[in-house]
Amino acid sequence: MLVVSWVPVALPERTDPSRLTRDGLARLDPVLEHRIRLGASVLLSRVDALSFSRLKELLGATDGNLGAQMRKLEEANYVAVRKEFRNRKPLTWYSLTRAGKKALRSHLEAVQKVIRSTVLG
Repeated sequence: MLVVSWVPVALPERTDPSRLTRDGLARLDPVLEHRIRLGASVLLSRVDALSFSRLKELLGATDGNLGAQMRKLEEANYVAVRKEFRNRKPLTWYSLTRAGKKALRSHLEAVQKVIRSTVLG
């Protein structure tokens, strides 16, 4: 005699897009929400260090704006600053700290979560 039993199987839960959006938005790092701060962090994540003038050129920023934004990253301990003189001219170098790398990774994961929520919706 053949006995067939029914065993309930859990179906994969469909992710709620609004929950993904809410979670992603809550995890965005306010320090990295500014275009120049985010751009500088991404650029610095690829190299050991970049000079102020190179960041200015790559980001299309003014001296004052870039200086203010880099100061915010420095205050958050996301970048380290090294100053030197070359041919009697000041030269400022920036590098992403371990905390900055962690914050950038977390921020980008949150952005991806928000993007996935719109794709599911």
